[in-house]
Formats: sequence, structure tokens, C-alpha cells
Amino acid sequence: MPDDLYRRYQDAHAAHRQHARTCTACTDTSRCPTGQRLYESFTRLQDAYLNRQRQQRRGPPTP
Repeated sequence: MPDDLYRRYQDAHAAHRQHARTCTACTDTSRCPTGQRLYESFTRLQDAYLNRQRQQRRGPPTP
């Protein structure tokens, strides 16, 4: 079964990329409100996914 967090992270990235391709107001350094919301969603999910990956590599904490 695919990882739900990974799927959501990838879907958010695809939504952000699609918006950036079609929005005339968004640039590399400035985003429209919708573009900003999509970018923040993508980065939040990416951070959560990568943090979980790091934690899994470290293993459970030792008592």
C-alpha cells in the first residue's frame, strides 16, 4: 500500500507546479494568494515526510 503522506506530498507538489505553469502573477520570488497557499501546503507536507523519513532511519529511541 502506498504511503499516504508521500502521496499527499507528491499531489501537493503537482498542484503547485500546475498552478505555477498557468498563473501569470506567480514568479520565482513572488506568488499570488492561491500560489502561496499551494506552495505552503507542498512545503509543509514535504517537511513532514522528510522528518518522518529521518526519524525512521534513526530507529526507536533508546531508554
